[in-house]
Amino acid sequence: MRVNEFDSSEEEDDGDEESYTPLQICWLSLSAIECSQFLGICSLPGCRYKDIRRNLEKDIGELRVQGIQDVFVLCERAELVRYRVPCLLESYTRSGLNVHHLPFPDGGVPEMPQCARILDELQHCLHTQRRTVIHCYGGLGRSGLITACLLLHLSSTMTPTKAIEILRELRGRGAIQTVKQYNFLHEFREKFAAYQETTESRASERAVSR
Repeated sequence: MRVNEFDSSEEEDDGDEESYTPLQICWLSLSAIECSQFLGICSLPGCRYKDIRRNLEKDIGELRVQGIQDVFVLCERAELVRYRVPCLLESYTRSGLNVHHLPFPDGGVPEMPQCARILDELQHCLHTQRRTVIHCYGGLGRSGLITACLLLHLSSTMTPTKAIEILRELRGRGAIQTVKQYNFLHEFREKFAAYQETTESRASERAVSR
């Protein structure tokens, strides 16, 4: 028996189209940091959890209609199972989307090496004019945090308070959800600079030792 590649649960679909929760992508203009690009932020496509009933095939179709080329996924694999989209990453790939799976815990923050990698890959997408979207479960905490870090990273005049304000205007008051995320954002520049210095120092030491 052929299995639909977009199946998000083992249950039969028992609802009509109008009962689905539509996927909404919020587009953040990066003009505040003198960039002509937009970055999309959304909640988890295909999610079927509690009162949320999305359809993965339709949601991926919406991403493609909007010209999305790259998707940054911050959810852990266990979350994808819990929210009934265990094959999300594979479905993205089959649909021709370039997947960046860089997960960290819900309500948490990334380790600095991972944060640096996420920002580096996001910058590459933006600089090469690739239409990009980022999501976690709700598109609020983790997605908001990373996007705010991107704003701070690309603009020396951006402040943590302003970055949070921008994200909350776009996504609502739930953006940047926890004290840990709030503190991470306010300490980001200092810790990122220290990480870069350490990385550069290690690279120099390796070069000398060859």
